[in-house]
Amino acid sequence: MKKLKESFLEALEQLWFHRLRTFLTLLGMIFGVGAVIAMVSVGEGAEKEALQLIESMGLRNVLVEEKSIYGERLRDVRKHSVGLSLQDVRASMETLPFALNYSAEKKIEVYALFSRNADSDSEVLGVTPSLSELGSLQVDRGRWLTDDDNRYYRQVVVIGTAVANQLFPRGDAVGQTLKINHLWLEVVGVLKSKNLSKDNFQGVQLSGENNRIYMPLETALKRFDFRDMASEIDAFRVELSPGISPQVAAKNLGHLLDRRHGQEQDYNIVVPAELLNQHEQTQRIFNIIMSCVAGISLLVGGIGIMNIMLATVLERTNEIGLLRAIGATEKNVRDQFIIESVTIAGIGGLLGIVLGFSLAAVISTFAGWPVAWSLNAVVVAVLFCTATGLIFGIYPAIKASQLDPITALQHD
Repeated sequence: MKKLKESFLEALEQLWFHRLRTFLTLLGMIFGVGAVIAMVSVGEGAEKEALQLIESMGLRNVLVEEKSIYGERLRDVRKHSVGLSLQDVRASMETLPFALNYSAEKKIEVYALFSRNADSDSEVLGVTPSLSELGSLQVDRGRWLTDDDNRYYRQVVVIGTAVANQLFPRGDAVGQTLKINHLWLEVVGVLKSKNLSKDNFQGVQLSGENNRIYMPLETALKRFDFRDMASEIDAFRVELSPGISPQVAAKNLGHLLDRRHGQEQDYNIVVPAELLNQHEQTQRIFNIIMSCVAGISLLVGGIGIMNIMLATVLERTNEIGLLRAIGATEKNVRDQFIIESVTIAGIGGLLGIVLGFSLAAVISTFAGWPVAWSLNAVVVAVLFCTATGLIFGIYPAIKASQLDPITALQHD
């Protein structure tokens, strides 16, 4: 260990003596390691965010959404289809054996939304109580909507954290009242904040729970007015039983709805599991490209290390001859040069770690991409860096150790 420490200190001394040349050699390693860490950090951040976004839709769910149709085209469609309805939901639950549960929702057209403290432009939805389970909604304070709320048309709402802060800035929102259009409603719960950084995933609009207000679906349908020819509900989701492929389930659900809607394509089916697969495929392509960039940078850094070590062997030929003359073995010389090579790579790796975290932070700030700091990224980067220094340092070390002592002493 003492001998290894001495060799390491000697390597640092040699590198410091040629510090400019050493720094230029380090650049390849620095950028290579930095690229690896930044790539892994961004990749893991994107993966975590994707799972969080998919969770809001439900990985084992199939979503059916009303397609936006207007004007004469809507009139033609309504001759064959009344649009999405609760009857569609009931038919799906009764007909499809893989359907375990459902939730439905209807958006309310809001022209006035305020409390006694402030007003808001939040989105208001009438929903079935089962949405909390299928949409992964969690209550922070108060309670969620119940079946009795829905059955008895109770005028209650659950609001997101952004709505609570906006309409009730002076205290707890639970127990307070707010007015939507003509109707006063009591706040019975406030949702936990999900802090999602995006409101869409793979082109599909996601729930912005923080800025939403939820009321019982039956209350919404009974107490509020809607556009002519509007469908009864805007969307519903079906929870699938384990073992059924979401793609197969979506196909069967589509066949059922086609028959009920007179073959009119007035709805869209979204399969969250399929969206996740698409995201993972895109992420794999991104990782391959970034890995190639990082690999090229490390290769350039390794070539730089070999170049500087070969130059060092040439400059220190007399020193090598003197060491051999006073008893140093080929192994001693070879080990010394390998240690110097690995030291260069190690220093480049440490600086690359700093660069990698900095790059990830810059990407997160300016590009809006999520990042996740990972110990695995650091370990992988350091291992690659050390291996590069070792591999590209072996040839110069062997060449130095095989120099003839007499010839080396006579070298000018």
